[in-house]
Amino acid sequence: MPPVIDPALARRIKVVGLDVDGVLTDGGIYLGDVGGAAHEFKRYDIQDGFGVYCMREVGLRVMVVTGRVSESVRLRAAELRLDGVAQDDQARKLPALKRLLAREGVTLAETAFVGDDIPDLGILRVVGLPVAVGNAVAEIRNVAKVQLTRPGGFGAIREFAEMLLTARGEWAKVVARYVAEKSDADVSEVVLG
Repeated sequence: MPPVIDPALARRIKVVGLDVDGVLTDGGIYLGDVGGAAHEFKRYDIQDGFGVYCMREVGLRVMVVTGRVSESVRLRAAELRLDGVAQDDQARKLPALKRLLAREGVTLAETAFVGDDIPDLGILRVVGLPVAVGNAVAEIRNVAKVQLTRPGGFGAIREFAEMLLTARGEWAKVVARYVAEKSDADVSEVVLG
């Protein structure tokens, strides 16, 4: 996939922020009652997890900012070893992101954010690299510098990771290291097309 992100901008990015519903998930929420207790389930895409892994491997910090509070999000964030999680049931996403960035000493200009719907608009208007998933609403697509083809919950984060790391000149290297590590091979033995 050819890089569509300006390499200089890609290299300035230190943090990648992600919305959850409609970005890391398909936006569907499964609610149910099991033994008298309410449960909420979300579907996550394994390819997105690999994209997060690759971004973290090159030193990017990956964070989640969501307008819902969910145990599912906490579990997925822990599994992916995310660098920050903000769940705000009032959907005050921009102040939450600013707090996470202040803790890391990172500016909004050094931040990419992937969103899909109106609650993400405040953040996308001020970050250095606003990104829209393939199924984003028009208002989000209009402010995005990068528009992904894949919809949220179906590999959009993986697609973005490849674009960003390709623009930074790091994609092939991180994939080769991963394959070598999982294959007990030397990185020089891994040939990528």
